[in-house]
Amino acid sequence: MATLPNPLPKLAADPSGRVLGLRLPLGRLIDATDEGPWHEPLLWHAEQSVSPGNWTALGVPAGRAGLLPVLVDVGGSQGGPQDWELMPDEVSYPGDHDAEEVLADLWEEYAAQDDEWPGLIAGPALTADPDTRAAEVADSLAQGRSWFKEPHLALVPARRSADIPAAIGWTGPLNYENDVARLCAVLRSWEDRFGIRVVALGFDRLVVSVAAPPSSLAEAEAVAAEHFAFCPDNVLHHSDGTLGTYARQLLDERTWTFWWD
Repeated sequence: MATLPNPLPKLAADPSGRVLGLRLPLGRLIDATDEGPWHEPLLWHAEQSVSPGNWTALGVPAGRAGLLPVLVDVGGSQGGPQDWELMPDEVSYPGDHDAEEVLADLWEEYAAQDDEWPGLIAGPALTADPDTRAAEVADSLAQGRSWFKEPHLALVPARRSADIPAAIGWTGPLNYENDVARLCAVLRSWEDRFGIRVVALGFDRLVVSVAAPPSSLAEAEAVAAEHFAFCPDNVLHHSDGTLGTYARQLLDERTWTFWWD
């Protein structure tokens, strides 16, 4: 995967982050992959659980240093990022993939045989600044309103929020898609159309904030189709497993959560 210059190695000599213009709490650098240590750190995360306000306090200055914030769950049954068997060497570049082609391919593979791919929906109007919405969702997760057992603030070298899973070689959807960069191409499209930001990652869960959620049932049904192609388990294991029921849950929803079996 094409990457930006990685500023994280500088934290090995200066854990305070001052060399990057940051004031970091006690934390750790993660370089563990499925095949042993990576040649450079993939992410940094704080040792203490995140608190409301941490995202805003650290995320903005970190962005100027070439690092983007994301919450990582270190308390799940599969452990923290050091235990997730990250696979950065198996990831391509998100910009090399077309979001609609990715979703259409996945729809054809997982949808019913007679269901035609409906295509991408145009994005609704923004109801909030995307970065402000991301901070709100992060603060909500910090208060325990999620499946995440112990979210810690992490920093990842990435061009844009949608690229964070690819930047660390995240393997959450591995049973569904071998190259997470293809799903990151979809996240890029959602950034452009729905103002999403990648806010949290667990072993097999992804949470994004949504600054332009669907406000009509027709919009929600179109978004639901994209969600099904992106993560069928989200729909099939939700309520009665139908797109219509799932779509109604998306109306004006500020957070989208995805889970791969």
